[in-house]
Amino acid sequence: MHYEDMGAFTGEVSPLFLKEVGVTYVILGHSERRHIFGEKDDLINKKVKAALKHDMNPIVCVGETLEERESNITFEIIRSQVYGSLAGLEKEKMGKLVIAYEPVWAIGTGKTATKEDANEVIGYIRKLLAEKFGREVGDKTRILYGGSVKPANIKELMDMEEIDGALVGGASLKAVEFSEIVNYDITE
Repeated sequence: MHYEDMGAFTGEVSPLFLKEVGVTYVILGHSERRHIFGEKDDLINKKVKAALKHDMNPIVCVGETLEERESNITFEIIRSQVYGSLAGLEKEKMGKLVIAYEPVWAIGTGKTATKEDANEVIGYIRKLLAEKFGREVGDKTRILYGGSVKPANIKELMDMEEIDGALVGGASLKAVEFSEIVNYDITE
């Protein structure tokens, strides 16, 4: 989604068009946009504000690369992305926002963060939200995990206290796998 209502922005979609066709959620800051197209937090912030202005729910993606993880700067990267992407937002708007933690090193690689690692980073994101917007926002904001989510790991991820759901990537293109993820048995 582009942050401007109208204009010549080839390859981008206007928030007005998305609203007109009934879109209610929009993924912003996805790792592919950050790394392939060079989108930075300030641009993502403009898109978040545009989505909220047009009454859409932004799903803001944050996550570190393998190099950043191996350099032990995961938390610094996450802090920078969360604060940068949400700069200037009003606390009252936060109820519409979803955050997705997508460790870049785990996307499309078949690797996944351990459930403990994912839970720890998502817990850190909650802490950042509480610091910036208050404890209630930190507690209530939905935070998803997105990094090679598949039928084999959905239950263990969803069993973690901090993880509210999944941002499913490649497995969503395979009907049987996606169905297994969506319909996993929480009672097992």
